[in-house]
Amino acid sequence: METKISFFSFLLLLLLLAYSASAQMPGFVSLDCGGKENFTDELGLVWTSDANLIYGETAIVSVTNETRKQYTTLRHFPADSRKYCYTLGVMSRTRYLLRATFLYGNFDNNNVYPKFDISVGATHWSTIVISDANTIETIELIFLASSPTISVCLSNATTGQPFISTLELRQFNGSIYYTAYENQFYLSVSARINFGADSEDPVRYPDDPFDRIWESDSVKKANYLVDVADGTEKVSTDAPIDVSRNQMPPEKVMQTAVVGTNGSLTYRLNLDGFPGFGWAVTYFAEIEDLEPDESRKFRLVLPGYPDMSKAIVNIQENAQGKYRLYQPGYPNISLPFVLSFKFGKTADSTEGPLLNAMEINKYLEKNDGSPDGEVIASVISPYASADWAQEGGDPCLPVPWSWLQCNSDGRPRIVKISLSSKNLTGNIPSDLPKLNGLVELWLDRNSLTGSIPDFTGCRDLEIIHLENNQLTGELPSSLLDLPNLRELYVQNNLLSGTVPSGLLNKNIVLNYSGNPNLHEGGQRGKHIAIVIGSSVGAAILLIATIASCLFIRRGKRSSDQERSRVPPPVQRLVSNDTPAEGAYCFTFSEIEDATKKFEKKIGSGGFGVVYYGKMKDGKEIAVKVLTSNSYQGKREFSNEVTLLSRIHHRNLVQFLGFCQEEGRSMLVYEFMHNGTLKEHLYGPLTRGRSINWIKRLEIAEDAAKGIEYLHTGCVPAIIHRDLKTSNILLDKQMRAKVSDFGLSKLAVDGASHVSSIVRGTVGYLDPEYYISQQLTDKSDVYSFGVILLELMSGQEAISNESFGVNCRNIVQWAKLHIESGDIQGIIDPSLDDEYDLQSMWKIAEKALMCVQPHGHMRPSISEVLKEIQDAILIEREAVAVREGNSDDMSRNSIRSSLNLGSLEFGGTENYLALDDTVAQPAAR
Repeated sequence: METKISFFSFLLLLLLLAYSASAQMPGFVSLDCGGKENFTDELGLVWTSDANLIYGETAIVSVTNETRKQYTTLRHFPADSRKYCYTLGVMSRTRYLLRATFLYGNFDNNNVYPKFDISVGATHWSTIVISDANTIETIELIFLASSPTISVCLSNATTGQPFISTLELRQFNGSIYYTAYENQFYLSVSARINFGADSEDPVRYPDDPFDRIWESDSVKKANYLVDVADGTEKVSTDAPIDVSRNQMPPEKVMQTAVVGTNGSLTYRLNLDGFPGFGWAVTYFAEIEDLEPDESRKFRLVLPGYPDMSKAIVNIQENAQGKYRLYQPGYPNISLPFVLSFKFGKTADSTEGPLLNAMEINKYLEKNDGSPDGEVIASVISPYASADWAQEGGDPCLPVPWSWLQCNSDGRPRIVKISLSSKNLTGNIPSDLPKLNGLVELWLDRNSLTGSIPDFTGCRDLEIIHLENNQLTGELPSSLLDLPNLRELYVQNNLLSGTVPSGLLNKNIVLNYSGNPNLHEGGQRGKHIAIVIGSSVGAAILLIATIASCLFIRRGKRSSDQERSRVPPPVQRLVSNDTPAEGAYCFTFSEIEDATKKFEKKIGSGGFGVVYYGKMKDGKEIAVKVLTSNSYQGKREFSNEVTLLSRIHHRNLVQFLGFCQEEGRSMLVYEFMHNGTLKEHLYGPLTRGRSINWIKRLEIAEDAAKGIEYLHTGCVPAIIHRDLKTSNILLDKQMRAKVSDFGLSKLAVDGASHVSSIVRGTVGYLDPEYYISQQLTDKSDVYSFGVILLELMSGQEAISNESFGVNCRNIVQWAKLHIESGDIQGIIDPSLDDEYDLQSMWKIAEKALMCVQPHGHMRPSISEVLKEIQDAILIEREAVAVREGNSDDMSRNSIRSSLNLGSLEFGGTENYLALDDTVAQPAAR
């Protein structure tokens, strides 16, 4: 068992450690979480063990190719409702970099990848999602300290256990990273790139005196830095660079760069945490020796948006000399998740553009937390060494301390304090009555002394439990001024005097027994409920009161639940599997006439055969005939009739009715003239008329809308369970509709559905569902991700020939290409390069998110739909540009829809002013 020390002793230890290393690295704290001893690493950083932390458990981690000592251990915490905090000492009004890292390494031998939240004080910082046991997840935050401490808390585990490997604090100097919004917003680090790096190793301390980590542009991170233009070459110098301006990037970073020898530099990168408003800066220094007749001038271009080209950059002119830093950018700009950018040389420039480094951070709005924070801190300060007083962070956010309850206001107030049997001594804290949102106060079974304070400031107080203490003095008459008081327990204390008559006449539960010197005075009223005298009498009345309250609450809850759980109008099936009234019942003769005795077969499947028909009124229909003697088919028939009778959406194939006669079961749908999506991608309908990329995106949008309706528009939600390209049908206008609900399931109360038999189609089947039989809406999302990959590639979900050796499924094949940046390797050749690469990347990345191995890592179908719609906007503008008929209005609408921004270049100022409509953080 680890040695326990007080919260403030641990805080003091951290402060001393920070100052002890001041000669080498002022304001640095490096915590080795789970480590047993202090040490100095190969960089010269001093690491401190957190062994004196009184909660959490340590674990040893063994990961191949990871030898750094700080990553051989970690500290993990229970997956409960509490939050677990580290509190670090800082200097107020000073800026810091805060960094946390997480290396799972399967420390718990469960192979369950954890997902949990991390917060800074009351502000949610990030959700940590572990997707690879052997990869270090790193998050960084830049903040202006507003108090002597800052708390970093882990909480809200949805899978696995919260854990942390390292926690680091780095102090900045002067005005570095100053923003006009720093009192209301943190900067969450999204990208910090060293272009032209001579190795894959990051640049950090001691080359960067602030120990920022500058990632090498040569590291092939999945979907991070791709679309590099031909002719991009690295250049470097040994000459000193003047980096004394603003953010002071390290000289080693500025001594390398990339140059676009063919006239352009192009990149595409994913920005963690975006879309949103951010801070973006590029770093330039002229490190090549240009001849007098040579020049380097270029401008920023966003591909497809010629109006977005900005002022000309001339590095030597802007930096006022060679080997000097110039860092233009935006202190506040709207950026998308996928940022594609290009630097292109001007017509009068002899040299291509040059880029040394780039930083992009997102504005993260600070939460001020509960206004009761300071008050409750003073209340618990005498008990700093107690376990219950060491949870840290804000008392209410993101989750309340275990002995508190808070309301749900934007700035939550404490409404309940539960400190029964906590060995409290001394007087009742004098600041308690300042908690004016308090409703319940439980301080019973302690050793509190002194008098009962005046609680008149707590107008909402309903319940006060002070029994079984050593309180003295009178029962204060100020208790009469609490309008909502209904329970007052002060028995078994040392109170004296007379019980105020007003309390005796107040309609409350009152127990003052066990106070020998406290007497009743005055006349009792008629409506009081007094608990007094023997403990047996007290218990009886108390039990009766509680029972009454429970009965009333239970009755109310039951009534509320009945009102909120009115079942939807689902058509019921009678016992012989014949659908009841509600769906139209066709006669067999009607079906036989319409299909000309089942003359034209238009499809088949496990369910049976589908025939074309035409009713007397001219309406074309598709009749699905259940395979005879199929028990599975009968069950699916009943299921589909039940579901389709109550759902209606433009992107779901319209269900017209059913027929059960002559020993046959049939379903009747609207006829979809253009067949299935599968036929258009790699079936007989592809010959000579492959559908283009914009149409594929529109089909994806239609299908996603239909699925979104099933997931969010139906109560309870409906899980399709067999999404695939053959179940997406196309009408005369090539608009898509989702069909085939024979395998669908109702999702009850948001819970996952457990199925003893996994159903679906190979290639589209969610692997998590296959393993666990836990069916959720994310199983549909997985299948839809496969469909997106099919739309991109024109390949089937499963193939023995198309994907190379040892690879039969499209997910594995596409993932290898996309994560290596080779998106061209999976794009359908029949598209003939008639597509915008940015829209293609947007779909590729969302498809990979859809097919993540674990459901909690996948987006909702609504999130997928939004990305598809954004891709459509990008593609429509690209089509307009290709066809030469784009106009300012269409471009502006596209830009507005995408929330796109760009870096601002030009002039001699480091930052350029923005229009107020652009230059406001997202939350303002």
